[in-house]
Amino acid sequence: MTTWEGERRLFGTDGVRDIANRGAMTPESALSFGRAYASFLAGRGVARPKIVTCRDTRISGTMIERALHAGMMSEGAEPHALGIFPTPGVSFVLRQGGFDAGAVISASHNPAEYNGIKFFDARGFKLTDDDEAAVEGFVMGGTLKERPRPTGGDIGSLVEAGDRGRAYVEWLRGMLSAIRGRGFRLTIDAANGAASDIARQVFELWGSDVLYRGADYDGVNINDGVGVMHMGSLTGAVKSSSSRLGMAFDGDADRVLLCDRAGRVIDGDIMLWIIGRCLKSAGALGRGVVATVMSNMALEETLGEHGIEVFRCAVGDRYVLERMRETGSRLGGEQSGHVIASDYVSTGDGICTGLLFLKSCAELGEDIDTLADRFPRYPQLLKSMRVDDREAALSSPMLEEACENARARLSGAGRLFLRPSGTEPLIRILVEARDEALMLAVSRDIEETILKIGQNSRKMLRKR
Repeated sequence: MTTWEGERRLFGTDGVRDIANRGAMTPESALSFGRAYASFLAGRGVARPKIVTCRDTRISGTMIERALHAGMMSEGAEPHALGIFPTPGVSFVLRQGGFDAGAVISASHNPAEYNGIKFFDARGFKLTDDDEAAVEGFVMGGTLKERPRPTGGDIGSLVEAGDRGRAYVEWLRGMLSAIRGRGFRLTIDAANGAASDIARQVFELWGSDVLYRGADYDGVNINDGVGVMHMGSLTGAVKSSSSRLGMAFDGDADRVLLCDRAGRVIDGDIMLWIIGRCLKSAGALGRGVVATVMSNMALEETLGEHGIEVFRCAVGDRYVLERMRETGSRLGGEQSGHVIASDYVSTGDGICTGLLFLKSCAELGEDIDTLADRFPRYPQLLKSMRVDDREAALSSPMLEEACENARARLSGAGRLFLRPSGTEPLIRILVEARDEALMLAVSRDIEETILKIGQNSRKMLRKR
């Protein structure tokens, strides 16, 4: 089997992503990725793979989808198209059996001009880093040009499979029907994305008023002022409508963030705190809860009070899942709203997580309005700085020295974490400390250092 030597160049933390019709996300690139994934599967012994696919609501989705399908069919694969559908819905369909792999066309929370492709295995899990590198090897290693192409009846065909998604909707409706204490007003923000139609089909069973925002997509308004990246839209709507809870998804519905009736955000950390305790009471938690390095230090404190251990991992829901497997934990997630409850799902699922939160609150007798008050969050500041070269900036001796000094100041009182964005030319800076003034000072020093590095780099380029 062909593999690509070295680090992945095209795949980031969540598949391949770029501005649609440019770079790695042109129709030509999508066709190559379709061929590459079919070839990768053939190398694993699946000669004519059945690959279930979906897309979000972006105007570029059809363009990328058809090119991806063409590439798959040119290698003898049989794509089964669900159409506009949430990412976790593909994972669910795969878990039901009958397919060899999955592919999703989405750029998740990114603006409408972006698009992306991510792949799933037959069990509904995202590919490992090594498998993504192997797929990338077919694209960049030149082996696609050398492969003989099938002809005649060996060419693959497209299957319209929208009906296969109905089981996912019914599963979610069944979860909702089992929740006690329904009857208060909800506001749902679907980010004008893949959950826009399905959210209405699921929450029509709620039994009380459900108000919708961001559920009227037009191809260019996905994530535009709505969804998890723009919580102010939801919090304002919740307060003005006297809703008890707001629920926002991202463009492909694998993330969810909530807000209480006062407009205070209930993030992934609080959801892990509530769902984790509920699963433990049912004997269904496993060894503990997995959280990324971005989660607040308060999560260890609150779960520790209930004898629940927290295991940390790198950012990305694939790494959350890997750590869950390593530790024997059945719940994990990110502060950003990616949550995986492995008895239910194989990847982040925004609607499922929202329903699990409501179920957990009902079973634990939790008052949603007091959760934000009772989660003793360390002051935390997350900044994103645009840079020309993420890796060069992060390896700069100037930044290394600044980080060393910052960590010495935070010793025993907080923490500093830097990482490159996997999808954009950004460096994420997280500073957390009990002392807010210290947090702000450390963050400011790191930001100023990164700015100086950028200025010095531009000066060097001008001299050349």
